[in-house]
Amino acid sequence: MSIESILNEARKEVIKIVPDDIEITNIDFEGPIIVIYTKSLDKFAENNDIVRQLAQTLRRRVAIRPDPSLLADVEESEKEIREIIPKEAEISDIYFEYDTGEVTIEAISPGLVIGKRGAMLNEIKKKIGWAPKVVRAPPIPSKTVGEIRRYLRSVHDEYTDFLKKIGRKLARERTEGETWVRVTALGGYRQVGRSCSLLTTRESKILIDCGIDVSAEDNGMPYLNAPEVMPLESLDAVVLTHAHLDHSGLIPALYKYMYDGPIYCTPPTRDLSSLLQLDYIKVAFSEAKKSPYDSSHIRETVKHCIPLKYGETTDISPDIRLTFQNAGHILGSAIAHFHIGEGLYNVAFTGDIKFEKTWLFNQAANKFPRLETIIMESTYGGYHDMQPNRHEAANQLKEIVGRTLEKDGKILIPVFAVGRSQEVMLVLEELMRTEQIPTVPIYLDGMIWEATAIHTAYPEYLNNKLRAQIFQTGENPFLAEIFKRVDSGEMRERITIDPDSCIVLATSGMMNGGPVMEYLKAWCEDQKSAIVFVGYQAEGTLGRKIQRGRGEITLSHHGKGLSLHVAMDVATCDGFSGHSDRKQLINYIGTMEPRPERIIIGHGEEFKCADLASTLYKKFGIETRAPMNLETIRLK
Repeated sequence: MSIESILNEARKEVIKIVPDDIEITNIDFEGPIIVIYTKSLDKFAENNDIVRQLAQTLRRRVAIRPDPSLLADVEESEKEIREIIPKEAEISDIYFEYDTGEVTIEAISPGLVIGKRGAMLNEIKKKIGWAPKVVRAPPIPSKTVGEIRRYLRSVHDEYTDFLKKIGRKLARERTEGETWVRVTALGGYRQVGRSCSLLTTRESKILIDCGIDVSAEDNGMPYLNAPEVMPLESLDAVVLTHAHLDHSGLIPALYKYMYDGPIYCTPPTRDLSSLLQLDYIKVAFSEAKKSPYDSSHIRETVKHCIPLKYGETTDISPDIRLTFQNAGHILGSAIAHFHIGEGLYNVAFTGDIKFEKTWLFNQAANKFPRLETIIMESTYGGYHDMQPNRHEAANQLKEIVGRTLEKDGKILIPVFAVGRSQEVMLVLEELMRTEQIPTVPIYLDGMIWEATAIHTAYPEYLNNKLRAQIFQTGENPFLAEIFKRVDSGEMRERITIDPDSCIVLATSGMMNGGPVMEYLKAWCEDQKSAIVFVGYQAEGTLGRKIQRGRGEITLSHHGKGLSLHVAMDVATCDGFSGHSDRKQLINYIGTMEPRPERIIIGHGEEFKCADLASTLYKKFGIETRAPMNLETIRLK
């Protein structure tokens, strides 16, 4: 059946279901959604059953949107809004959501935007046609979120055309013949870094993650030149589980080499991955290395993102539906669940998971409607990989920081900007607020401040307790006075030579570059000071070498080698990891509903992948595999 035939059938069904007094102006595919444009939006809003009935009949997601003729020009609309709302409301941002016909107004004082009995909102709706929605401004403004919103507004017409093209591709006719499902390991199997998998059916090719191993001198990229992948234009979609570079770092390069399809991820993942990818380019330039892409390819990535919330199911190819569930790892991290065919097969990729409630997030989901195969990580899946819980980790950090500050020393904590930074901030803030450790300045260097701002822009992805603390009681720990943003090289230099005690959280987390190196050079030989590792240190990184007790290190300094003796105290706080430890990984499978028929292990050092696979097989009697890169496994 042709696309036009499908749309004609849809129009007939819409006419049958929608009452005569509701005016329909157009029906079209936009991405995975059938969009119905109407001049009677209010009548649709009064009867939610109509939309539900349409979705059930058409067997597709349905969106109701106002006819474009009802909506005033965006630039003029923003001008009108700012003239209507008093300045005392302190508007921080205005952004237009074309897919709903809503305009969201962020303000410090939402009540002044709403007006008495909604008078302001009624006036706005009457003048511009857009339906106003008011939210409290995030406590920390995010430059990244603002720039992405402005960019998407500037390319709205292109984005709409892109969605229509994807919609038509999704509705293409299926081929007839034998059905099958395969997964190919393209990177991150029996190793940590460059995560990438290819899910293939008779109809579809889906790439799951496309990361880069930033610690590798060579072999840092996935096997994208494998014959199953090429040409890149043949891919139906890319699914991104989360923003860390070992999962997202090479995605912009796909657009450099002719891929022109969609990327499915959560909204925070889109924003955070853009931040990390831009920083990756910046770090490469500062180290005189060549980046595999430039900022224009990151813009293309953003333009091709189709964001999905947790629990939202959507078609991503003619025979595959995708649902994201919380992975508990970092902001917006997701388990990607794929429903293939009409009940043919179900497979889930965990990405990176944390099966424990943390200071930031709820624990990873492990309940699915159906599941035959799970592809899961094993970063801490080795026999001896048992981590303390979050309470024990906080006490451990308290002890290390306390003893160092007693000696008037300084504490350097190498962190990943996203996830670990925010958790360490929360713990240190509570320890100082409750006077369990002395109060000293905590300097945040690198992208930590901006990453924290993005966390406050998406409160619905934080756990219930933290969300309530920030937005209901007004006690935002991220805004505590102890936190100081390092915003220049001069400020960094002043901190390194300041004799007073302090704590520095600095990127990069594995010490393979970034601002953390400047503090290491300054304090490395100071016996009173300490370096505290709170995240995973990959094999071959400087962080791993120091963690294992390397006494002499050589760093680059103004283009020359600088030899240093590591005299500072070296400590590790394992309980801050965003990865599940061995016990949690076993419990994740043990309490999973339904129990999978097959487990495929990846994202771990070789012996850990093999060991966890063996343990799960012995414990649960489930077929378990730990493939090597470039292996293909037929699932169905």
